[in-house]
Amino acid sequence: MFERFADDTRRILGFAMDEARYSGDKRLGTDHLLLGALHDPGPAGILGVTLDEARAAAAALDRAALASIGIDAQGFERGTMPGRGKKPPFSSGARSVVEGMLRYAVDQKSRQITTANLLLSLLDRGEHDPAASLLNELGVDRAEVRRRVLSS
Repeated sequence: MFERFADDTRRILGFAMDEARYSGDKRLGTDHLLLGALHDPGPAGILGVTLDEARAAAAALDRAALASIGIDAQGFERGTMPGRGKKPPFSSGARSVVEGMLRYAVDQKSRQITTANLLLSLLDRGEHDPAASLLNELGVDRAEVRRRVLSS
């Protein structure tokens, strides 16, 4: 299936893997897919969010999650993560996003799986999904973004 990915979509997956490694996660999650997409000016413009803003929002969500179980992460610095190496496996949510991308491409009778398919699939994520939480934290209007993606 990955052979059907457009070049920009493949680059975004590479950036998502880098984001997972950078954050120290053992799995590539939906939030990493969103952060990976923000490396590209097209999705960043459609979402109206910069990569730095999204990384800061993700860090705030992480701190809030730790605080909810009594851990104060204030003042801790992120450790240095290896730059390259083993590809992190996809989380079940990330696999579901890829399946959604394929469904969108099939529905559009497209031979390629595009960045638009990725964005639409990320916008479909439910309330407790990391990408959905990140979009909410960033104040992204999902209905408006969906409209923009479908009209482009």
